[in-house]
Formats: sequence, structure tokens, C-alpha cells
Amino acid sequence: MATSQTVVLDNGGSTIKAGIVRTDLGDDDEIRLVPNAVVRSKGDKATFVGHEIGRCKDYSALHYRLPFEKGYLVDWDAQKAIWDGLFSSEVLSVNAPESSLLITEPYFNLPNIQEIYDQFVFEEYEFHSYHRCTPAAMIPYGQLFAVEGLQNPECSLIVDSGFSFTHVIPIINHQIQWHAVKRLDVGGKLLTNQLKEVISYRQWNMMDETYIVNHVKESCCYVSTNFFADLETCRLKPKKSKIALEYILPNYVINTGGAVREPGYALAPTDQVLVMENERFTIPELLFRPDDIGLEQSGLPNTIAASISLLSEDLQGMFWANIGLIGGNTKLPGFYERLMSELRSLAPVECDVQIYRAKDAITEAYRSSLEFVRSADFATHLVTRAEYLESGSHAIRRKFGHWQSGDSGKSGDRVMTSSSSTGGVPQLSKKPSRSKIRTTASTSSRRR
Repeated sequence: MATSQTVVLDNGGSTIKAGIVRTDLGDDDEIRLVPNAVVRSKGDKATFVGHEIGRCKDYSALHYRLPFEKGYLVDWDAQKAIWDGLFSSEVLSVNAPESSLLITEPYFNLPNIQEIYDQFVFEEYEFHSYHRCTPAAMIPYGQLFAVEGLQNPECSLIVDSGFSFTHVIPIINHQIQWHAVKRLDVGGKLLTNQLKEVISYRQWNMMDETYIVNHVKESCCYVSTNFFADLETCRLKPKKSKIALEYILPNYVINTGGAVREPGYALAPTDQVLVMENERFTIPELLFRPDDIGLEQSGLPNTIAASISLLSEDLQGMFWANIGLIGGNTKLPGFYERLMSELRSLAPVECDVQIYRAKDAITEAYRSSLEFVRSADFATHLVTRAEYLESGSHAIRRKFGHWQSGDSGKSGDRVMTSSSSTGGVPQLSKKPSRSKIRTTASTSSRRR
């Protein structure tokens, strides 16, 4: 029995991007962005679950309960509460037994966690059918690499810098090359926590103000294209340089939301001001220099180069020419320019370096998932509830494959990897020698 609608759930560690693709009547639902958290507000003296967080009036000293810990879904009670609200008539109004589900999972997701995904989908919610994949596996179906008159490239490299980690994922013909996937242990959560510590040490104690500091990060921070020059500018004119910004902190009585102070704005006697100076660029710098806080890993440019060096030399030129950015951290001002500058110095001279940016890096995986659901291939990737009840998670592993087994299965998310010393184990981004990352490529053609 074909379903009349498909629920698309890009289940991120910070935000869930959700919507419905309808196959019968009417337009598809608009995307819903729902915080993937349960929070307790001291000011409101209430608990808000997922989509209810927007009703909170006092965001000071929020206590967060996150389903994801270190990139993996571990608190299933919290996740179920958030999904229950999302599937309710108040938000998506999902009739699970008559719907298919596409849900994203973390890279290198553990087998026992994958089985719990399967149990929740088919036993708890009783969806008719579903497909589980990583966000990067959906990108080749979308418009990130769209160029008028050309098809999407067969070889692409996705940089997914999200809440918990930053991953570099090479893809050939919709198949992830797991042996070359690299992980950098820097994500949006680490940047926010680092900013909290710096602000609390230098100015105001904001260790309990995760929500506010995250907004400060998104409003004020940028990636410097000339780090030491900006650092010197801040040193010469403390708090008066062109880099310095004043952020007016909310008091949740008169001022209910923090904001950057505009030129000429007169401060009220009760306003509390946070001065953002070199913090604006030293925090995002951790994506490029994680060793600044003692992480023994390469920065993002070297991580990309190391990933490409593990691929066939005949194809490396195509990966250099088709780098796509997704994830909230890639939206930081200056991120694209800095990454392009450093990659050009690492790439072989005969290779063209091209980086593609999404219109909205946060929702790109979701929008690519919509294209996949609308494609003729989608039905062949689904596992039905009847198949699950007959064979359990074995039926799903046979169809989806698994990154550990190297089994390509029938999903565009799996591939038979070449033998390597890692044996499919997740690779952290180590510091490779320069000779290894400057591997030459025999072609620099952009598309094939």
C-alpha cells in the first residue's frame, strides 16, 4: 500500500527541521524548525518541550535537557517527548500508520542506537515505512551544486559543520566513501561553551546563560581572514577599535531580547552591556586552529585535504572542485573566504578549488531530502513495517547497509570501501604531513 504522505525529519542535535511531502492533494507543508531540547525556565517556572520553547518569556538561566550527547542520540525519553509534540495536531498532525518517514541519523551511528531508531519508528509510532540516512547522503539530490546546463557532479565533498562535530564526507555517485570520512571535534556547542567561559572570565558571569551566549555568538562572531592583524587592532585600541561591538543584554522586564547596539543608540540606566572584541573572531578560529584549546587535531582546511588524499588520485581533482558547505557554523561571516584562501594553498597547482554555499546551510539537508522523497528512487529505499516485524533490524541492515560492514546495500548512503588500515573505524582529524596532503591529481575537471 502506497502512503499518501512522507514525513521528513532532519533530526539535528540542536534543531529539528521537519515537514511533510504530500503525494495526493495540496502543497507540501512549510518547513518547521523545532529546538531539539527540553528546557526548564526559572523565570517562567515551567518546562517547555521542543516546539513549546518559543512560548518561553524568560530565557535567563535555562536548564537544558538534550537528547543528543557528544553527537549521538542517548536520551530517548526526551527525544520521544519532542517527537510527540512535533507529530501532534499542534504542529505536523501526523497519522503515522498511513505515512512514510525519512529521518537523518549521525555519521558513524552505533548499531545499537540504530536499532532503537528502528524500534521507535515501527513499534512506538507504527509508521508504515521509513528510510534512515545521514544528512550528507541527501545532498547530491538537492540544489547545492546546481549549475545551469550541468548535472550535479558525480564526485563531491560535503563539509557538515553542525552542533556537535564537523565532518568531511566524500561522495561518489550518491555513495559515501566511509574510509575517507574525517571528523573534527569542533561544533557549534563547543564554540558556545568556549564563548561562555571567556565572557565569564573577562566580563559577566554567564556560565548558566547558554541561550543568550548562543545568540551573542550568532549575532557578533565572524571568521577572520587576517587573524593576527585583527588581534593587533584589538590590542592597540581596547574596546574602541572598529572590531569592538556592544551587545545589550536582555533583562526580561523592559528588554526581552538581546541585540547588538546600533550606532547612536542611547543606553538606558538599567542596560547591561557586553563588549565583544577579539572574542568575535578568536572563538570561530577554533574551527581552523583547534590546537588553540589543546585539541590534537588539524584545522578544517587540512582535514579536507587529508580526506581527499585518501581517495583515488584520478578523482581527486573533482573533489577539490566540488566542495559543498552545510551546517550552521558555515554561515559565520568570513567562513567561506577563509576556507577558500587556505584550501587554495593546500591544493595541487593543477586543481581548481570551488566551494559551493547553500542559500540556507541549516536547512539544506532537509530541502535535499525533499528532492529525494519526490524522486522515483525513494520507494526502493524504504523498509516497510511488515518487513521489520518479520525480520527485525536485520531487514533494515540488509537494505540500508552499514558503515562498519562496507556493504553498499541498496541505499545511496552506503558503499563498498577500499581496504584501509582504519577498517571503517571513524577517523579523527589528525595532523598529516604536508607531503601527504599535497597529493597530485590527474584531472582538474569540475564535472564528469
